[in-house]
Formats: sequence, structure tokens, C-alpha cells
Amino acid sequence: MTATIELSHWINGERRGAGTVESLNPSDTREVVALAPEGGAAEVDEAVAAASAAFDGWAGASPEVRSDVLDRAGTLLMERREAVGRLLSREEGKTLAEGIGETARAARILKYFAGEALRLHGQNLASTRPGVEVQTYRQPVGVFGLITPWNFPIAIPAWKAAPALAFGNTVVIKPASHTPATAEALVAILHEAGLPKGVLNLVIGGGRVGQAIVDHKDVAGVSFTGSQGVGAGVAAGAAARQARVQLEMGGKNPLIVLDDADLDRAVNIALDGSFFATGQRCTASSRLIVQDGIHDRFVAALAEKVAALRVGNALDPDTQVGPAVSEAQRETSYRYIDIAASEGGRVVAGGGRLNRQAPGWYVEPTLIADTDPAMRINNEEVFGPVASTIRVKDYEEALAVANGVEFGLSAGIVTQSLKHARDFQRRAKAGMTMVNLATAGVDYHVPFGGTKASSYGPREQGFAAADFFTLTKTSYSAG
Repeated sequence: MTATIELSHWINGERRGAGTVESLNPSDTREVVALAPEGGAAEVDEAVAAASAAFDGWAGASPEVRSDVLDRAGTLLMERREAVGRLLSREEGKTLAEGIGETARAARILKYFAGEALRLHGQNLASTRPGVEVQTYRQPVGVFGLITPWNFPIAIPAWKAAPALAFGNTVVIKPASHTPATAEALVAILHEAGLPKGVLNLVIGGGRVGQAIVDHKDVAGVSFTGSQGVGAGVAAGAAARQARVQLEMGGKNPLIVLDDADLDRAVNIALDGSFFATGQRCTASSRLIVQDGIHDRFVAALAEKVAALRVGNALDPDTQVGPAVSEAQRETSYRYIDIAASEGGRVVAGGGRLNRQAPGWYVEPTLIADTDPAMRINNEEVFGPVASTIRVKDYEEALAVANGVEFGLSAGIVTQSLKHARDFQRRAKAGMTMVNLATAGVDYHVPFGGTKASSYGPREQGFAAADFFTLTKTSYSAG
């Protein structure tokens, strides 16, 4: 076994606090990956004070200074992607290939926003009054609190922190309790790259840390990714003191498969979107809406592929699906499988308990057919390697079913019809649409976000990140 890592908070550029809380390896729960400190309101107060003190210097620095730090951090992270990716896989349960891939993505995010630090722009406009000029420009806002999830434990902290830092803000991060070591590795690399003291702070702990960030009077904005229930509380707390707030809260994403779809392509798209990364992606295809003419062939072919998926230790090169991140997440998957079966769904692949040589939180990838749109399996987020199929008669019914839930993050369609593809792009009630692609899998340089209960506030990533992390100022002048 690998040695246990001793974690600390990062406050004002220094490591603080001793590790006492165990972070276990979900592939082998006998292994303690890290010991993390348990922070609270006192640590948040110190971190926010440090970020506030550092703000003027960082905001007033040349954008080239901010760009250089992010670029160096991206280079360091890319050079260490195998080691950090291995840590990620040990702590979160993704396969090693997925862990390394996510780490490389985080490195590219840092480098992308290194460029954006130099490209922040405004407008020159003609006033309606003669002799008056109007300019708009963007300014840093202040201290941002970032509350990040466990399912992308380095990519999401990177895509929140990088734009905040690039545009001159200072930051306090609360990482997910299941994956503190991965987030701490990112923060350590950013400091190694030359980030000044106090600009980026990390407070490790449970919900009381997040609540302290949300409630803190000196936190100008909060960016949160997590569950809908917790997100609603974050929004209410931030709004009560008129802080900026940005929420990403999951999905119940549909993949429509029409009769004219290439069967093999449709099956592989569904397999990718529904089951890889252990189904623990907010963009996962959890509802497979299949037209009647192709339905039976699609279900049979997908069930065969699902049954053949190799589930095992995240570090085993033969593993295709790693464990769930925690025992609670594993049990959630099995509870929803039982609920679906009790409501009339038919388990056509998986559904059983898995035993492996080492104790771990493994879930057998499961496909459930013959479900109705009203069933709980088709309305509540499972966040595991579980997908359900719904039979529909035509495209219009498929679109109505796809749009008929409270979430609206990502939606996909597999078809050879340009007419249906274009119509779907316009009418799907989702923030992102995918044509002949898995619903999961997005680029880091374009906006990310959903509609309805999936998202609230400005978009994340790409050029849209400036909308949340900067203040647009309008300036009038007369000669």
C-alpha cells in the first residue's frame, strides 16, 4: 500500500492544521489515502481575512503577472499528470486513464485562463450626447468562495479558481470531503508556481466550512457545484446578503435514439455517456429515450455491452469502471435499482452485488428497460452507473419526454436526420445539446451550464467565465 498523505489547510500561503479525518481508497477501503484536517468558521475567517488583505495587490498587478503564474502552474500540473492522476484515482475511484485525463484537462484549463488574463476587454461606444464618450471595462470583484464536488476533484476546482485568479480576484476553496488530497495537490502547485500569499486559500472540512463561506460578509461571490438541495441553501444564503452566486446542481440527462440512428454508434454513445466514470458525472446519460422501431435491438445490444464492462480497482489497467466514491453513493445506486424494479422496470443487465478481492464500493453497471417517464428512476438523479430506457413512438414524443423533468443540463440525440437534429438543438430544454455524441464530455474553453433546476447564475468556463468573476463598469467622459 502507498503511504498515507498528511494534509493541511492553506491559509495566507502557509500550511495549517493537522490531519485527523480519513480519506479512504474506494477501490480498497483498507487503505487510508490521506488524513485531512477538519476546519470550521474560525479557519474560514482567517482565510477570508488573508484573501481580503491580498486582494488589492493581486487585482492591481499586471495581467501578465497573473498569466505567468497560471501558465507555470499548468506546465507543472501537466508534467505531473501521471502522479496526480494516480492520486485522484486512488481517492475518487476513477480509472487511472480517467484520472490522468482529468488532471491533464485541469492543466489545460490553467493555461487557457493564463491567456484570458491578457484578453479581458471592454467597449468604446458613442454616447447619445455630443462630445461625450462611453467606455466599458471589467474589474475584479473581490474574494470568491468556491465550493467544489468530489466527482471532478481537480478539474472543477481548476475551472472555478483559474478564471477567478486570472481576472484579479482572490479565493477561498472548500473541496469535497471525499477528495481533499486531490484539491490540495492543485493548490500546492499553484503556490509553487509563484502565487502570492493569501491570494488562494484552502479550507478543508464538512458542511460547516461551506456554510461559513456562504455567510461570510467579506465573500463577494460564491460558486458552488453539488446537489440541488444544498445548492438551494447556498443561493438563499448568498442572496440574503446580496453576494454573487453561481450554482451547478446536476441533471437527469436524456439521450434520444431515433429509428434512423446507426445502431452500433448509438449503443457506444449510450455506453460512454451512461456508465464510464462510474456514472458519476452530472452530464451522464441516465435516461435513454428510444424510438419503437429500433428499441428492442438497441436494448439487447446495449445490455450485452453493459454486462461485459470490467469493474474493478481503479488502478488496474484492465478496469473499465471503477468503484463509487463512497459507501453511501454505492447504496444510493442499489436503492434506485430496487425502486425501479418495484415500479415495474426490468433489469436487463447488472443489478447484482459485486465482490472483489479487496473490499471496495463497487456497483455493477445496470440497465433497466420497460420504464415509464413518471417513474422515480426517470426523475431523480442517481449519480451512479445506472441507466433506464423509455420506449416512444416518434420524435415528438421523445422530445416531450426529454423535456419533461425538472433538470436541464445536457441533452443528446442520435439520428441521421438533419431536420430532427436542428429541431432538437432549438427545442431541447437544456443548457447543452449533443448531436451524435454522448451527453457527457465537454470542452474546457466553451461555456458550461444548464437550465431549470440544473443551474443558476452565469455560465462557467470559457469566455463566459468573465461574466461572473468580473464587474462591468461603464465610464462616461466629456472633452
